[in-house]
Amino acid sequence: MAERAGHRGYIGARPLNGSRTPQHVQNIVIRDYARRKNLQYLLSAVEHIMPGSYMVLEDIVDELPRLNGLILYSIFMLPPDEARRREIYDRVLREGCDLHAAVEEIALSSRNDIQAVEDILLVNKFATIL
Repeated sequence: MAERAGHRGYIGARPLNGSRTPQHVQNIVIRDYARRKNLQYLLSAVEHIMPGSYMVLEDIVDELPRLNGLILYSIFMLPPDEARRREIYDRVLREGCDLHAAVEEIALSSRNDIQAVEDILLVNKFATIL
């Protein structure tokens, strides 16, 4: 079996929570996170700008057998649909990988970590309604 390559970054051009972060800044945040966590950082893949597109994220998930995991700029880059997110979590864990979110400084490396990620997303969802 081939050795796994490292952690693929995942950035985007769409606004997150009403704010747009330049791609070079997203890469700096991911690179710094990887350095501090002692993770081998692989160049980031950039999601398409079209609303609702997660094609690049799906490509990274397909690449997981050759990776140690992925580093998202933010967990708010995950699909808004919980069932779709859970499919991603399941695939990451099934492949023996982990998922990191650099801005939130959170890692999902076991089933026990899923609820913490979902709680943050849920609090944000209700906070934006108010």
